[in-house]
Amino acid sequence: MIKKLLLVVPLLTLFFSCTEKEEPILISPEELHASVDKVTQIMIHDIFSPPVASRIYAYPNIAAYEIVALHNEGYNSLAGQVTDLTPIPRPEKDQEIKYELSALIAHMEISKKLIFSEERMQELQDSLYTVWQGKNAKLFDSSKAYGLKVADHIATWMSKDNYAQTRTMPRFTVDASNPERWQPTPPAYMEGIEPHWSKIRPFAIDSAEQFKPIPPPPFSLEKSSTFYKELKEVYDISKKIDAEGDTSEEIQIAQFWDCNPYVSVTRGHLMFATKKITPGAHWIGITKIASRKTNSDFDKTVYAYTKTSMAIADAFISCWDEKYRSNLIRPETLINEHIDDSWKPVLQTPPFPEYTSGHSVVSGAASTALTDIFGANFAFDDDTEVSYGLPIRSFESFDKAADEAAISRMYGGIHYRAAVEVGVKQGRNLGKFVVDKLQMIPGKVATN
Repeated sequence: MIKKLLLVVPLLTLFFSCTEKEEPILISPEELHASVDKVTQIMIHDIFSPPVASRIYAYPNIAAYEIVALHNEGYNSLAGQVTDLTPIPRPEKDQEIKYELSALIAHMEISKKLIFSEERMQELQDSLYTVWQGKNAKLFDSSKAYGLKVADHIATWMSKDNYAQTRTMPRFTVDASNPERWQPTPPAYMEGIEPHWSKIRPFAIDSAEQFKPIPPPPFSLEKSSTFYKELKEVYDISKKIDAEGDTSEEIQIAQFWDCNPYVSVTRGHLMFATKKITPGAHWIGITKIASRKTNSDFDKTVYAYTKTSMAIADAFISCWDEKYRSNLIRPETLINEHIDDSWKPVLQTPPFPEYTSGHSVVSGAASTALTDIFGANFAFDDDTEVSYGLPIRSFESFDKAADEAAISRMYGGIHYRAAVEVGVKQGRNLGKFVVDKLQMIPGKVATN
C-alpha cells in the first residue's frame, strides 16, 4: 500500500504542475486600452504640456509595436524607418514568451520612465502581474524579462532625442516693445511653454521645418487689412455667442475641443488650475473608439496607437517650430488693447504664441493617420469628453472631426482664421507624409 502511494503522489504532482503550465495567459486589447488610459490619467494629474504629452504617448506605443512586428509577419518593424531606431533584441534561443504580454509590459515600463507619478502606473502593473503570474508563472517571468529587455533598448534610443537638453535651455524672452509679438495672457500670465520643442528629434519627418507653413497675414491694425479683419472676426463671433448663450453651437464646439491643461481659475485671492486632457490625448481617445468599434485585435490596436501617436508627436514638433518663429500675438491681447478692454475669450488663452493653431495641426495629422488605418467616412461617436461633463458628439469621418476641432479655436476666441485654416492643412500634409513614409504593413500601397 505504501509503495502504491509513493508512486501516486509524484504522478499527482506532475499532473497538477502540467495543468498549471497549460493555463493560457490571454491578453486582449482592453489591457492595452487600460494602460494607455492610465497614462492619460497620470498626465492629467501631473499636468504635462501638450507637446510633452505627445512624446509620452509615442515611445511606449513604439516599444509595444516593435515586439508585435517581430512576431507578426503582418507588420513591419519601424527600425530603419523611424529616426535612429535600431532593431530590438530578439528573445533568447528556446525562450518561450507570450509576445502580447511582453509588448504590454514594455508599454508600461516605458510609460513609467516618462511620467512623474510612477507609482500610479505601478499600481496597474501590480494588479495585472498578480493575475498573469497566477496563471503561468514560468511563461509570465520569461515574457516579462523579454519585455523589460526591449524597454531598455527603447529607453536608450529615447534618451538621445534631445529632450533632456531642452530642459536646460533658456526661457522664452518676451519682446514687449514689438506690438505684433506674443505677450503672456490673463489670468495667470504664464511664460511661453516649450520654446525649444522644435529641437526634439522627430520620428518620421525629416526636420521641424519640413512642413513650414506660409507666414501669417502681415500684422496691421488698419481696418481694411486682412489681419485686422481676422481680429475683428474673432471678436464678432464671440459677441454672437454671448447673445445666443450656452445653446450656441459654436460654444458647444469650442468647449468640446478645449483640451487645455493650463486653465487657471481665480476665486478671490486664490488661483488654482483645473485639469484636462491635451489635444493629443483627445485624438488618442478617438483611436481607442475606432479600435473598439472595429473589434480590432491586440496587434492592430497597437498598430493604430503607434501610427497615430507618431503623427501627433511630429505634428507638435512642426507646429511649435512655427509658433516660436512667427511669435504672433494672441487675439485676446489686441482686442483688449484696441477694441474692448473688458472682453474675454470663450476659452482661456493657452500660454504660447498664436500661429499656427496646435489643435488644427495635430487634428489634421491625427485624422490623416486614422483615415489611413480605418478608412475614409468612418463614422463614430466621440465620448472622450464625457468625464469632463460634456456630451457625446458624432462625426461622419475623422476629417470632419478634425475640421471641427480646428474651427473650435476661432469660436473659442483664441485663434485667427489663418492659424486654423493653414494649420489644419499643415497637419494633413505632415500626416500624409508620415503614413506614406512609414511602411508598417507589408505590401500596403501609399496613398495618392
